[in-house]
Amino acid sequence: MSENTTQVSQSVSMSASAATQINAIMAKQGKDRYLRVAVEGGGCSGFQYKFDFADSPNDDDMVLERDGAKILIDEMSVGFLEGSEIDYARELIGSAFKIHNPQAVAACGCGTSFSI
Repeated sequence: MSENTTQVSQSVSMSASAATQINAIMAKQGKDRYLRVAVEGGGCSGFQYKFDFADSPNDDDMVLERDGAKILIDEMSVGFLEGSEIDYARELIGSAFKIHNPQAVAACGCGTSFSI
């Protein structure tokens, strides 16, 4: 981790379920990697969440860590995620990472698109 990488504010959190799932994925891959969470323009509601994996943080990334699981959030996305919880939900129709964002005033059915 570079000296410029900082810890994300405590107003963004990771659930125990998300930490467990990230750790399970990393164990299968045999690598210590990061889940990258970003907010991008687009989707049916104006913004959309993007989930990806990264081998290392960028200089402007903020790192959220719980129980050994690590999430990277780029500097531009942090403002859209203030007060959010990054979760992993298991439902009848499938399992996925989800973001519970109190700033979102509307969301679409897919669960990855929202508006502020």
